[in-house]
Order: sequence, then C-alpha cells, then structure tokens
Amino acid sequence: MKSTTPPQDASEEGTPVSVKIRERLALAHKRFYANDNIADFVQPGELELLLDEVELKMQGVLDSLVIDTAGDHNTGNTARRVAKMYLNEVFKGRYVQAPPITEFPNAEHLNELMIVGPITVRSACSHHFCPVIGKIWIGVMPNEHTNVIGLSKYARLAEWIMGRPQIQEEAVVQLADLIMEKTQPDGLAIVMEASHYCMAWRGVKDMDSKMINSVMRGVFLKDSTLRREFLALIPRKG
Repeated sequence: MKSTTPPQDASEEGTPVSVKIRERLALAHKRFYANDNIADFVQPGELELLLDEVELKMQGVLDSLVIDTAGDHNTGNTARRVAKMYLNEVFKGRYVQAPPITEFPNAEHLNELMIVGPITVRSACSHHFCPVIGKIWIGVMPNEHTNVIGLSKYARLAEWIMGRPQIQEEAVVQLADLIMEKTQPDGLAIVMEASHYCMAWRGVKDMDSKMINSVMRGVFLKDSTLRREFLALIPRKG
C-alpha cells in the first residue's frame, strides 16, 4: 500500500517532490552529496512520490537508449524496478534515519581488544553507480566509559552508511565517525576490502583487483603493537 501523500498547498501543485526536498536543504544550508543522508528533509509520504518521479525519469533513460519497453516483455517494468532498487535498497542509506541502536554501559569495565567481522557490505561507486562489494573488520578498544552495543548493530550501522553512492575511502571514514560517536572507545580500527565493479565490469575489466583501506583512531594510532595485533588477527586470506 502506498504511503499517505503529504498535504500540499496550491502553490506547490505540480512541483516535483525532488525540487521541494532540494529547497528545504538549501534553506537549511545543508549539502546533499551522493553519500550524505537527507532523511531529515524528506517528509512522510514523499519517498513514494520520489519513487514515481525516479521511475518516470528512468523511463526516459530507457527511451533514450532506444529500448522498446512497450514491446519487450523483459523490460516492460524495468523503470519501476530500477527506481525501487535505488530508493529502497542500494541507496536507502540516503533517505532513512539511522537504525536504532541500544547502548549499554560497560558494567564489567571491559578493556580488551574486540574485533567484529568480516561483515559483508554492499555499496555503489559514485562515479559510475557500479556495485562495490566487500567485507569490513572493526576493532574496538573499550574503556570503562564506553557504550556497549550488540554485535549485529555494527552490521546495521555499516549497512546504513554503505547504502549510498560512495568512494570507499570516504565510506570507511563515515563509518568510523559514527561508531566513535555511538560507543566512545579508547580506540577504533576499521579495515575494508572490496571489489569495485567499475574496474571489473567496465574500464580495465580486471576481475581480481581489490581495494583495501583502513582507518585508525585513538590508541590504534598511538600504539603500534596494538595496531599490529589487530591487523594480524584479521583472517583476510583463505
């Protein structure tokens, strides 16, 4: 069932919903880059309207590609499917609020290295909208004031951040910022290894190339022994 359409005054009738959202962002002096979350500026019911708008424009793209979507049974509903894929799946992290995360005090005063992963992540490059698929490992060094969150919540946060057109380097930094904000640990380390289909599917068409990058915060930056321990414990090979 479609969401309830938000009320409109007469002056807004016929204005595309994307234009209204852009105007709110401009009034708030907020940017809306590909990897930004704009959920605060999307009103109830507007995602369904945005879906209709993207479908219409996607149909224009198919028409310009000279694809007979009226006669071709394989592409008859492709515009709608692509619109739903972008808004409700692969770019969902732009349009919805962060997942709710229950935080608990570190009652046992845990202060040993904890590693979560590999977490499978899926994103898309912001240059060609080709898939970026890989894994991340998260290392946390808690202190007595650190907020403890469930292991599955790291995956939820990663999914929310990665669900946007990205470049890998910025995605890992965004995830690190978010986890630091949520947990307040002494240190945080993240490593991401991913295949980029803008290299495998097009361009040089190298199917085996991967990109690996890391972000280190707090004690992981200062303590080389801890950093080596984290990196040594990541079973990336095999």
